[in-house]
Amino acid sequence: MPLWSTAAACAAMGACYIGYRKNMHQWIVHDTFRAVWMKIFFRKPTKTHLLFAFVDHFEPGNRKADPARQIERVSAWTEHYPEMAGCHRDADGVHPQHTFFFPPHYDSHDHLPRIVDLCSRGFGEVEMHLHHDHQPPWPDTEVTLRNKLLDCIERFSRCGVFCLPDGRKAYGFIHGDWALANSRKGGAFCGVNNETALLKETGCFADFTFPVSNESQPWLTNTFFYGNSFSDRPKGYACHPIPMTVGKPAPADRLLLMQGIIGLRWKSRKTAHKPSIEQSNIDASDSPTPGRVDYWVNKWIHVSGRPDWVFIKVHTHGAREEDRDVLLGEGADRLFRYLEEAYNDGKRFVLHYVSAREMYNIARAAEAGKSGDPNLYRDFVVPRYVYLNPH
Repeated sequence: MPLWSTAAACAAMGACYIGYRKNMHQWIVHDTFRAVWMKIFFRKPTKTHLLFAFVDHFEPGNRKADPARQIERVSAWTEHYPEMAGCHRDADGVHPQHTFFFPPHYDSHDHLPRIVDLCSRGFGEVEMHLHHDHQPPWPDTEVTLRNKLLDCIERFSRCGVFCLPDGRKAYGFIHGDWALANSRKGGAFCGVNNETALLKETGCFADFTFPVSNESQPWLTNTFFYGNSFSDRPKGYACHPIPMTVGKPAPADRLLLMQGIIGLRWKSRKTAHKPSIEQSNIDASDSPTPGRVDYWVNKWIHVSGRPDWVFIKVHTHGAREEDRDVLLGEGADRLFRYLEEAYNDGKRFVLHYVSAREMYNIARAAEAGKSGDPNLYRDFVVPRYVYLNPH
C-alpha cells in the first residue's frame, strides 16, 4: 500500500475513533443525510419568520453554592436581565424571552417567587427541570417519579407556575444530565424507562432536553418529533420517532421532543482549522457570535411542510457567574442586536422572540396547517400561565 494511502487510512481511523469517543455516531449519520438532502432539494422561502427561544437549566445551587451565593445569583438575573433585554424587541414588540427551567430541589430562599416576578414583567416563563437523584427517594421507580412530578407541580403552583386560566396544569420539561427515559449508560441519573409516558400523563406538553452529544441524543437530529415510550427498554423516544408534519395529527400517546441545533461547526470556539460540535449551548467558552447565529439559521429547523417558520432553540446553565457577560451583559446585547439587524428586515426575515411554551404552540399551529404570522399563535394550544401579564 502506498505511503499516502496508509496515512489517509490512519487519519480516517483516527477521525472515526475521535468521533466515537465524542458520541458523534449517535447523530452524525442523520445530520449528514439531512444536510445533503437540503443542499440538493430544499429551496428557502423568499420570506421567513424566525422563532428564537432561549431555555435555561437554571440552577442557583450549581457547583454547591451556599444560600448567600444562590440569592446573589438570582438577584443578578432579576436586576440585570430587564436592563439588557428591555433594550431589545422583535417584530411584535416583544422583549427577548428567557425560559427558566427551574429544579424543585432549589425551591428555597424565595428563588422561585423572584423569578416569577421577573417573568410577569414580560421577560420569560418558568418550566420544570428535574434531577431525579437530587430528591429522595433514589433510585426512582414509576411510582416515585410520578410523585416527584406531581409534587413539583403542586409546589410551584403556589406562584401560579404551570397554572392555566381554566384550572388545568401544564408544563414543559428538561431532564437533568440529559438522561431522559433512562438513556444514560447504566441507568445513571434517571432509572425510569417509560419516563416520557409519565411526563405526558402528568401534563407535560413537550420535552426540551436535547441536543447533546452523548448516548442520550436521538438519532433523528434537528427535528421536532413525537417519541415512543416503553417500560422494558430505555431511550424509547428514539424508536420509530414521528416527525412533526403539517396536516398530520399529533399522536395522542406520544410526547413531543423539541430539539435545538446539533452539528459540526467550523471556525469553532478554539480553532478555525478543525470543527467543533455545535450543541446549542451558550456560555463564556462558546459565545453566540454572528457566524454562529448564521449557522443556527442555516440548519433551518422547521415543521415539515411549513419551511417559512424556522425555529432556533439555544440553552444555557444561566446561574453561573462566569457566564454573566454572555447572558446578561455585552455578549447578550450583541446577540440580540445581531438578530434584530440581520434577521428582522420585514422582507426576507421577521424575528419573533418566544418562550418554550410559545415555541410549542407555534409548532403545533404549523402542524395544524396555520400559516402567515406566527405571532397569532403564541397561545394556540397551551394558553398563558396565570402569573403572566399581557405583553
